[in-house]
Amino acid sequence: MPPLVSVIMANFNGGRFLADALATVAGQSLRNIEVIVIDDASTDNSCDLVKKAAVQDPRIRLLANTKNGGPASARNLGLDAARGDWLAVMDSDDLMHPERLANLVDTAERDGADMIADNLMMFHDDASAPPSRFLPYNDAQWVDTPRYIRSNQLFVSAGPPLGYLKPVIRAKLIRRGGSRYDTTLRIAEDYYFVLGLLVAGARFRLVPDLTYFYRRHTSSISHRLSAATLQPMLQADSTLRATLASPQPDILAALDAVRRTVETALAFDGLVGALKRKQPLRALRLAAANPRAAALLRQPVHDRLRRLLNSRAVAPAARKPSGHPSVCVMSRQRVTGSTSGSSAYLLSLCAALRGRGHEVHLVCPSPGVFGRWPWVRFGAETGVFNSITLRGAWRFGRVFIARDPRIAVRALLTVLDRLGARIGLGGGNRIKPAPYSVGLPWTVEDRLFVARHAPPIADFILADYAFLTEGIAYTLRPRANSAVVMHDLFSSRVEQFKTSGGTAPLLHITIEDELTLLARAKAVIAIQAAEAAIIAARLPERRVITAPMAVFPVAAPQPGNGANMLFIGSNTAPNVTGLAWFIDAVWPTILAATPGATLTIAGAVADAFIGHAQIPGFRFLGPVADLAPLYSAASVVISPLRAGSGLKIKLVEALGHGKAIVATPVTVQGVESEVEHAVSVADDPAGFAAAVLTFLADPERRRAYGESALRVVAQHFSVEACYRELLAYAGEGLFRQHSEK
Repeated sequence: MPPLVSVIMANFNGGRFLADALATVAGQSLRNIEVIVIDDASTDNSCDLVKKAAVQDPRIRLLANTKNGGPASARNLGLDAARGDWLAVMDSDDLMHPERLANLVDTAERDGADMIADNLMMFHDDASAPPSRFLPYNDAQWVDTPRYIRSNQLFVSAGPPLGYLKPVIRAKLIRRGGSRYDTTLRIAEDYYFVLGLLVAGARFRLVPDLTYFYRRHTSSISHRLSAATLQPMLQADSTLRATLASPQPDILAALDAVRRTVETALAFDGLVGALKRKQPLRALRLAAANPRAAALLRQPVHDRLRRLLNSRAVAPAARKPSGHPSVCVMSRQRVTGSTSGSSAYLLSLCAALRGRGHEVHLVCPSPGVFGRWPWVRFGAETGVFNSITLRGAWRFGRVFIARDPRIAVRALLTVLDRLGARIGLGGGNRIKPAPYSVGLPWTVEDRLFVARHAPPIADFILADYAFLTEGIAYTLRPRANSAVVMHDLFSSRVEQFKTSGGTAPLLHITIEDELTLLARAKAVIAIQAAEAAIIAARLPERRVITAPMAVFPVAAPQPGNGANMLFIGSNTAPNVTGLAWFIDAVWPTILAATPGATLTIAGAVADAFIGHAQIPGFRFLGPVADLAPLYSAASVVISPLRAGSGLKIKLVEALGHGKAIVATPVTVQGVESEVEHAVSVADDPAGFAAAVLTFLADPERRRAYGESALRVVAQHFSVEACYRELLAYAGEGLFRQHSEK
């Protein structure tokens, strides 16, 4: 079967970047492609790199010129060899998003486009300027011929020059018309090729997706204007005009505008040459004859100053190689400490990586981390990170302050609302909560932030939740190992909550969409074996690592004192639903049997119960920096979850504190056999209440279960037992592929 897309890649001495470029093409989600690399008589190791890649991926093939003919000549060879229905030209020093070809072809077919181009993310390989998007548009647009021509005027602000774009083109359009690249051109060959298709009637679509990554470096030829490159552009313009049977006035006017700017550029080249040769009189005559060319002299000075200032502003600090891959953790949750199960798990993984000698850096690409509070304070546990970078924030030590004033306003309204609830004026939940940050849609600014801060530290990439895998491509490290911390199967929650009758989960996602997100990483980290098996069956091409949370246990069981119970949880649907069930169905029985019983509730789950009537014996603490004293004092830790997947982190944490635990079957899902003799499991209200009351009445029973809990931790939840495979994967290969300029 012929390929759907032929990727044509001309290359000349691009060995520094070629392996990365090929990796991004080979990693396309659209598998039915071919990759044709036309080597234009390189003198470096380019051909060897392509041959090596072709051994691993037979879709890659090499065509080698014996004499250098320029990019246009090389691309013509690619056009002749291509077998696909669509043609995609890519430079050998650029990169692509893994969904790029699939999305562009689907959109072109849907909209009836003959050519379709996406937005470019421009990035400087030496970090001399921050990454930026090329097109300012946020919507899809059609491009007509006059607009395309006018945009490509030199030194004139007529919108972004669309000739820089890398459209995907219907192959039959080229084969039917016999279109070829102009081999006399060393720059602007793409512009004239696409222009020829437009004047022949092709329909050109633009989409705003930021999925082509355009590398800028000093060896690029696209920005080198000289008489040798400009004269052929004038000839190409004349040739094109000769092909126009009945040219439209607006097309001719646009062509005239572009030609004038090329002539000005030629004059400017002559002026600069006279100055370099120290011919001031000739330079003055040229400047007088062409004032527009003379005005361009300010541009080199401006560019030089801009590069200098940007270099000082964004150049990453030098790092001493540690001999271990540096780890870039991308997260949108509030990883301020072990205040939630997911946060505790991520910090545990990072502590293990740091313990193996890796540098671990946290990159938070979205201000959504702030939620509705205008500050984030990273606790002592976050010292595991060598650096923390958060978009949209000012940093003061461990405290990050949101720059967006709307977050502060939302926080003030929330405080007033809660105060009203406490003094009996109603409210408590009238202010709409901030969106669940983990699943926020990615913005252009998020992507650019990752591209700016991640590349120097992304030898190994760790995405926190499936929703963060979109950022992997924007680390610009396509050959680096990557993994996604799954936490649990979000797609399974909807059905579970229907069954339990609880509150709907914050995120709705199908299993197909979740698998698509997970597949963007090269490995998936599952927190328990049952879910690992599901992912391994559905994504057989991905490495699946089972890594239950590791804990550092206390020295001896802690039976606690009195009739004190403890529940710890974040403000997520499983915790809210589970605690509500316990309040309504279980607590009355416990309180009737033991009137002095108390339940301490720690964590952000308390936010969901602010407007709740006062519950006898309940103590809502909110987030607590140090949970150890609470665990020590509690006689029983409860986990009444009714829905949710993944390994319940707080269960493992409680085991590590040597506690007596009463839990539901949902809590122990995936580790039933491991905790069989260490956790009392009950599903119905009467059984759950009876298990709690039995523990409250018998300190020795609590101690015995605490001892069993510590044995389970030593056997199943030590760092070595839990993270052996992950640590081995993170250490595979040292990908420091930064190119020199």
